[in-house]
Amino acid sequence: MSAPDRSAGGREAAGRDLPAPLAAADDLRRRLRGSRTEPSASPQLETLALAVTANQPVLLWGEPGIGKSAGMEQLAAGLGIRLETVVASVHEPSDFAGLPVIGDDPATTGVPMAPPDWAVRLARAGHGLLFFDELSSAPPAVQAALLRVVLERRVGSLVLPDAVRIVAAANPPSSAADGWHLSPPLANRFVHLHWTHDPRTVARGMAGTWPAMTVPVVDPAKAPGAVARARGAVSGFLTARPGLVHHMPSDAESRGRAWPSPRTWEMALALLAAGYATGAGRESVAAALAGAVGDGAGIELLSYLEHLDLPDPDRVLADPGAFALPDRGDRQLAFLIAVVAAVQSDLTRERWEAGWAVLGKAVDAGVPDVAARAAVDLAAMRDTDWPVPQGIDGFLDLLQLSGALPGHG
Repeated sequence: MSAPDRSAGGREAAGRDLPAPLAAADDLRRRLRGSRTEPSASPQLETLALAVTANQPVLLWGEPGIGKSAGMEQLAAGLGIRLETVVASVHEPSDFAGLPVIGDDPATTGVPMAPPDWAVRLARAGHGLLFFDELSSAPPAVQAALLRVVLERRVGSLVLPDAVRIVAAANPPSSAADGWHLSPPLANRFVHLHWTHDPRTVARGMAGTWPAMTVPVVDPAKAPGAVARARGAVSGFLTARPGLVHHMPSDAESRGRAWPSPRTWEMALALLAAGYATGAGRESVAAALAGAVGDGAGIELLSYLEHLDLPDPDRVLADPGAFALPDRGDRQLAFLIAVVAAVQSDLTRERWEAGWAVLGKAVDAGVPDVAARAAVDLAAMRDTDWPVPQGIDGFLDLLQLSGALPGHG
């Protein structure tokens, strides 16, 4: 047997003992994988990044081969976290529920459920992006096991850190191998986003340049006001449209997508607050909200938000006399709820008294009923050492009936 060719033309790849033709082919593939990124406005990428920033589970719907997995790699790189990909369709329910491990004395210690290796890696890192691929090809038993992972972040006996983000991908049942409609309980735990391809983006990518994913960053200074504004907007909307609090579609396909429920409205609240705090674009916020509560409820909410235009509640509390109560009843309610939520987020006597000055404007305008719920919530925050402010006079009968001012005689 002759010795390996060590000449320049037949040199093996360093440390891999590859024949020259394979080494050259691998070098060609490495060159093809080389690419760069450039800033590019993509509402689709921004919507995904916004939902992940808000730490809401995301489900990407799209045809096979359009770059969902590549998008996850780009997102993980942009966040600076590890990516763990789990192909849901090739796993058993026990892979997510955990496998029983018998200890020394099961009667005393119980039988722990051993988590899979990917969950252990994420727990050790303390953060990461968990990507469930081919979710719609997973049978109902596997989908049921995934419920606990998505809702409780528990895999076997292991609890995933809060900093782990969860994204899944699914193909429409018509194009998925052995596709299934998602069960309503699982579908109702995701923000559903439609993932499409832009031919111009793909063409430019073939030339070696792909769009960069910009991850929205929460401005800490905006966070308190963003939460208060979002609470006022969503609570005010649902007060005006109580029929949209919960509405499960009648057909199986729609039940496997986004629809309104108390759970998804909570998701919408988090997405809207994140949008306010990051300055995300309107189109991205709109897509995220519709992905949480469905197109019908999402369109109504967006129309409501477009005409709401709530001021920053912290600025209102800093100078209550400088702001007038909105004219419309639905705007009044959302405005007052936002102000009370802002007081709750940073409760001091000064801010509490400023809150009553704002609510007093409803009494002066002859609409104390609009502020009734906000008044009860604000009164419940009172420290027993704080005196009762003058602005509370118009609500005394209501508050005494509700027991919100037990210390007032």
